Amino acid sequence: MTDKTAPLKPAATVLMVRDCDKPGDKLEVFMVVRHHQIDFASGALVFPGGKVDSGDLNPELSAYLPAGTDLSDPLLSFKIASIREAFEECHVLLARDKATGVMVAPARIEKLVDQYRKEMQAGDIDILAMAKAEELELATDQLAHYSHWITPTFMPKRFDTHFFIAIAPDEQLAIHDGEESVDSVWIGPNEAMDGEKDGKYTIIFPTMMNIEYLQRFNSAAEAVEKSAATPTVTVLPEMEITEEGKFLNIPAEADYSLTRRKIDPMMDPDQQKKK
Repeated sequence: MTDKTAPLKPAATVLMVRDCDKPGDKLEVFMVVRHHQIDFASGALVFPGGKVDSGDLNPELSAYLPAGTDLSDPLLSFKIASIREAFEECHVLLARDKATGVMVAPARIEKLVDQYRKEMQAGDIDILAMAKAEELELATDQLAHYSHWITPTFMPKRFDTHFFIAIAPDEQLAIHDGEESVDSVWIGPNEAMDGEKDGKYTIIFPTMMNIEYLQRFNSAAEAVEKSAATPTVTVLPEMEITEEGKFLNIPAEADYSLTRRKIDPMMDPDQQKKK
């Protein structure tokens, strides 16, 4: 019997957070709305991210990473991918000037976006090319490992996704790219969850669980610090079919607010087959 389970593709996502003073929320996270023509989670509110590219694995990148970086870290390419994706998708760059050790200023980022983003997004150059030409240090040390989700086995496209969290760089203007994403918002976890309930936003299960998790933090700094200190449990949702419908089950050890949720229509295998 042939195994029809789709292969896993490594992917990375980044939650960029900052403090806020909204009713019910002490921090907010940057999110984008995916283009409706994208075949996975189209139209959904998501964190910036995407697949790990071969360039994110280039060993030459070791010269453009913070001193003391563990080059054997299995998450290193995922961290690099999340930095690249944030630059491509929302014009935010977690990087320092190698000469000064200072985070790249917004005015310079505008020039880097104009010069490199489209070619990088098209795959014509990799992030090493920009780091080398501009003498940048990719700030992988600013990323805390937040969670790890694997797409259920019944989905036609599957991703092995590591989520990271970082404090948004001061004064950098995060915006959507108008291509893969068509809108963007800084949003608090309670605000996002209320928007999902009343139909304002479409948010798939993994995203919702990781938004909800933000509720337990009182500041952006606390979210990053505690995420870095908390062991990450891999979540591979499993489908359960009952008389009440189809449900996704996740391990209690992942420490989310629930372990079972009715399946999202866009993740329903029967709905996927009709596409």
